Amino acid sequence: MYRFLLSRQWVILTLIALVLIPTMIELGFWQFHRHESRVAQNALIADNLKAKPLPVEQLTSPGHTVPRADYWRQVTATGTFDTAHEVVVRRRTSSDDQVGVHVLTPLVLRDGRIVLVNRGWIPAAADQHAFPPVPPAPKGEVTVTGRLKADETTGASGIKDLKGLPDRQVMLISSRQQAELIGREVLGGYLEQSAPDPAGGTPELIPEPDHDSIGPHMAYAVQWWLFAAGVPVGWVILVRREKRDRAAQAASDVPGPTEPDTTEPEAAPAR
Repeated sequence: MYRFLLSRQWVILTLIALVLIPTMIELGFWQFHRHESRVAQNALIADNLKAKPLPVEQLTSPGHTVPRADYWRQVTATGTFDTAHEVVVRRRTSSDDQVGVHVLTPLVLRDGRIVLVNRGWIPAAADQHAFPPVPPAPKGEVTVTGRLKADETTGASGIKDLKGLPDRQVMLISSRQQAELIGREVLGGYLEQSAPDPAGGTPELIPEPDHDSIGPHMAYAVQWWLFAAGVPVGWVILVRREKRDRAAQAASDVPGPTEPDTTEPEAAPAR
């Protein structure tokens, strides 16, 4: 009764099931690893935000690549803003998802080196080729507190580093790129300002990264594993249904017994 499993249709169906099971299991583990990565990132953000701020010079230097362990680390920097080399970073969103720019201002430290400070978000100019009106940076020596971030790259951010942009506009925050433009040593990475609050509330400071939500990855992992478990169950159900249907069809094709002829022969007519 199971010879039908050797038919072309059932061989193809079985092969598909055999491919789907490991694929779904692997997709479940992929989502599970994403869940683990998100949990680890949340812990890193929380720990670095709680840590006592350190002078930025202790964690980075010119040409230094900020390691992931130092992302969002609270740092301080004391110096004077160099607004002559201020640039804006295009296509950035505010806390309520409005598209604008980030204001990137070099801060000249006491030793003459520079750290880039992302002072926050402002609306873009109506004309994309024009430099937007940027709120002035504080004058004189200031101490800025913020979160240390690594230089942005296209690979990590997905943002293309477009060429031929208007003067003083960039797509990515890159200490190496700004060092070439300014002609001075720039510390690797940049500082995402969190204090002091800007006068008039603008630029809009960038909020802390979310480190409470774990996302739906664990739920997706469980769903993929349930799908993987459901494939063999569904295959067995289909096989049993096919067997039942074939048995019923075979039974209906068997002719029933022939009833004997009980009709009395007619009497011969009298002569």
